[in-house]
Amino acid sequence: MRLAVIAGPPSAGKTAVVRQTVRALQDRHRIAYLKIDVVRAFEDEELAAEFGIPARKVYSGDLCPDHAGVMVMRDAIAWAKAEGADLLLVESAGLCLRCSPYTTQGLGVAVLSAISGTNTPLKMAAMLALADIAVVTRIDLVSQAEKEVFRERIREVNPRLDIVETNALQGTGMRYLLRAIEDCPAITDPDAIVLRGAPPLGVCTICIGKTEIGWQHHFGVVRRLEGADYLYRGD
Repeated sequence: MRLAVIAGPPSAGKTAVVRQTVRALQDRHRIAYLKIDVVRAFEDEELAAEFGIPARKVYSGDLCPDHAGVMVMRDAIAWAKAEGADLLLVESAGLCLRCSPYTTQGLGVAVLSAISGTNTPLKMAAMLALADIAVVTRIDLVSQAEKEVFRERIREVNPRLDIVETNALQGTGMRYLLRAIEDCPAITDPDAIVLRGAPPLGVCTICIGKTEIGWQHHFGVVRRLEGADYLYRGD
């Protein structure tokens, strides 16, 4: 079975990319789909109704959605295998631009919207730095100059990243992504799968319920206003 993790900011077009992928590959592959979200999600119901594929969702609730994704990934692989799938598509909640939910033995796909602003790729450095492919959606809504600037911003973060530009609603320009998914090596040992990079720390006194504002009231991982300009620089 192959694994592809689709990540990106909210409303970037992740589900549209997934929908076009399922539509194009369903005749050749048995596809399973997992959506990770925080409070509510409907994508699994929509894809199951439209394509008849096994689909389910996980709500992270009080937990970081990307941390929740790491915790349920092994179970998700076992579930998809039990469903007879040979391709598992995992769509992240995409709320933390610092997180990078990609794993070994899988394909990492970052989805970005061309109308989100030309500096958006620089704001999601970790998500792009460890991805295999960047899929830029809504290219029909921007000029050629804006597309070129957006592409160069992606290159600033990861010069080796393959870039796919698409109108995901219509499925144009998706052939390279589809080929990459089909050419991705299959999982060989689920127990050996690990994250490609370290996620941000998720343990501090705020995490355990303290509500006071100001670093003076907290301990562990804290951040002051002065000296709070640390930037992600890659693994």
